[in-house]
Amino acid sequence: MALNFANNNSLSAITTLPASISGGAMTLISEQTASGSATLDFTSGIDSTYDSYVFKFINIHGSVEQELTVNFSTDGGSNYNVTKTSTFFRSAHNEAGTDASIVYVTSRDLAQGTINDILSLPIGNGSDESGSGEMTLYNPSSNTFVKHYMAQLNINDGEYCQTSFVGGYGNTTSPINAVRFQMDSGNIDSGVIKLYGIS
Repeated sequence: MALNFANNNSLSAITTLPASISGGAMTLISEQTASGSATLDFTSGIDSTYDSYVFKFINIHGSVEQELTVNFSTDGGSNYNVTKTSTFFRSAHNEAGTDASIVYVTSRDLAQGTINDILSLPIGNGSDESGSGEMTLYNPSSNTFVKHYMAQLNINDGEYCQTSFVGGYGNTTSPINAVRFQMDSGNIDSGVIKLYGIS
């Protein structure tokens, strides 16, 4: 059995990996910039090319204080109504350093629901308030298994730093080939969502 060695002697000094070791590269597929947008839809680039896809949320800011949501499509974006089951918890810490908590939020769970799944806590609409994070969608082109996804978003609402943690699955064996993001109410005033394939 052949052994693979890195080209340097310490982990902190490694600059290249042997060709036989995969680096887990992220390939940018597309990005969308919100500008008073009702939805941001990704209707291409989600296929069998990659086993997982990552959506990066950068400074998402709504027209009103509301949550960022997601839904999935199996027909290229004609319908966003995949049945989902999910769970939601959050951590919070205020700017004064006087309040901190970790809470499971049952009201944001889905149990075989087709409505949009909530990914964040309310993102403030103040000029300095926004949310950033990411969502991973696993093996969306499988014809055998349900489609797992996990999201983590950090938001500020003017007083608290809050992080939401969401895990769920689209209960379908049909391939998911389109994803929609929108606020629970109002528009996405600004922000960027980038779609990456993970090799």
